[in-house]
Amino acid sequence: CAQANRGHRSTRMGADTEIKPTIAYDQRLARWVARPLARTAISPNMVTFAGLVIGLCAAWLYARGDATASNWGGVLFIAAAWADHLDGELARASGKTSRFGHYFDHAAMVTTYVTLFVGMGLGLAIQGMGGTAVMFGIASGVAVGAIFGTRLWVENRLGTEAVAMTPVAGFEIEDILYIVGPITWLGFLDYFLIVAGIGAPLFLIWTAWD
Repeated sequence: CAQANRGHRSTRMGADTEIKPTIAYDQRLARWVARPLARTAISPNMVTFAGLVIGLCAAWLYARGDATASNWGGVLFIAAAWADHLDGELARASGKTSRFGHYFDHAAMVTTYVTLFVGMGLGLAIQGMGGTAVMFGIASGVAVGAIFGTRLWVENRLGTEAVAMTPVAGFEIEDILYIVGPITWLGFLDYFLIVAGIGAPLFLIWTAWD
């Protein structure tokens, strides 16, 4: 079910032989958890749906404009982001990959990221940042959604390898979003949103050009 462009990087030398350095740490953990789950009635689409619900709850907590709620929102967002790896690994481990699941995973992931940034903007506006926070939240959310939409378009035209990301030191570029949690807990969310509101549109331009 989920993103077919994740976890593919394997060698033909053996049935399950993997090139370990090319697998991100969070994906390795997801693969380890997926193996026992594959023997249960839990389906990849169930994991995708659960991740979507968790992501929406995270966005809602951020939008409340309360520091404690935002801290919990950071925890839930990390869980939702990791679930985006787990559903794909479970799909492969259980042999339940599907075209619907692939697109459902994309839709859930984009919804989580977009609502997260919009929720941050609404919450920081309540905390005193005003309309500027809403503007940066919408700008970063729309840009992130457009980036993933562009990547999906390229994938459909050129194949998954065209958008495959090679981890560096065990991390993929999108893993940078895990810092949302620590940044929230340390009280730097307003600075992060400003950087995201400027950086995400610029990265969208680079992605479209690339």
